[in-house]
Amino acid sequence: MKINKTNAARLLDKAKIAYELIPYEVDEKDLSAVHVAESLGENVEQVFKTLVLQGDKTGYFVCMIPGEKEVDLKKAAKVSGNKKCDLIPMKDLLALTGYIRGACSPLGMKKGFPTYIHETCFDFPFIYVSAGVRGLQIKVNPNELIELIGATGSVLY
Repeated sequence: MKINKTNAARLLDKAKIAYELIPYEVDEKDLSAVHVAESLGENVEQVFKTLVLQGDKTGYFVCMIPGEKEVDLKKAAKVSGNKKCDLIPMKDLLALTGYIRGACSPLGMKKGFPTYIHETCFDFPFIYVSAGVRGLQIKVNPNELIELIGATGSVLY
């Protein structure tokens, strides 16, 4: 099966970062990272979801956390220099990032936002992140990904 490269994959190519594009079966009724991990047959702790938040002081920022976890808004606000923050409304996701729910990649958003990734990513030789389309994940070394996107390792849940 031929897999079409996404903008996220092209950015990794340009940066000469090794990765794999891994397809999975999409369930429109369950777009969760837990479902993605099950479809891949991988540890859900290694499948990171990308969340976009808005802080009261700094504006938009991105948090990447393991699939089954929920972001702690107080911790996210603190690491991002805000007093409080909230997830952006789902209706704003496409216009802001260029991505839809279930396919938001930390790579290749319309604008570069400050990005924070949960420090458990360092526990693994590779993690999975969305390739920017539903049904496709990128398997990549977390250190190389972090260096490319300028992310900060943080406690987010």
